[in-house]
Amino acid sequence: MITNIQYVVDNSGSKISVILPFLEWEQLNSKYQKLQNKLEILQGIQDSMTEIRETKKTGDKLQPLTNFLDESRS
Repeated sequence: MITNIQYVVDNSGSKISVILPFLEWEQLNSKYQKLQNKLEILQGIQDSMTEIRETKKTGDKLQPLTNFLDESRS
């Protein structure tokens, strides 16, 4: 996948930066953005499940799906 990687090192030889072809950077960045989006969706699902469990414990009523969808469209 990644080829022609170059490293920038400091005076002690520690790597401080990476140089890679721009096309490869775009591909990596695209994959990163997709993973970030997936993480946000999964976190939202997890938060929702936590809210449902807490609501069941307290005996409160959950919001009807139609109300939720109406709010999300606004």
